[in-house]
Amino acid sequence: QVQLVESGGGLVQVGGSLRLSCAASGLKFGNYAMGWFRRPPGKKREFVAGISWSGGTTYYADSAKGRFTISRDNAKKTVYLQMNSLKPLDTAVYYCAARRAGFGSTLTNAYDYWGQGTQVTVSS
Repeated sequence: QVQLVESGGGLVQVGGSLRLSCAASGLKFGNYAMGWFRRPPGKKREFVAGISWSGGTTYYADSAKGRFTISRDNAKKTVYLQMNSLKPLDTAVYYCAARRAGFGSTLTNAYDYWGQGTQVTVSS
């Protein structure tokens, strides 16, 4: 049974930082590209960042470029999202997702497995 479990969310002030983690089990992690998505209140789920199976390629939504960093540790079967300079618009439920492919996608329907999400709230 595949499980993706996010952690690290919480309440932070504007300009603060958070590091999200997503621990995977039940799959051969190194065969999967990983992505982070988020769903702001009242809006659709949107792409935030993605990383290839090896970690050699990363890509970001424009809203995340320069502030967020995605990384992975294949030995620990974990993907991370370091978020700096947080803004109120970053408030959302954050999800990690796994895609059985070398490279990820910005499209939600391209992913095979999803976590339950972790809430991030940025207060002004």
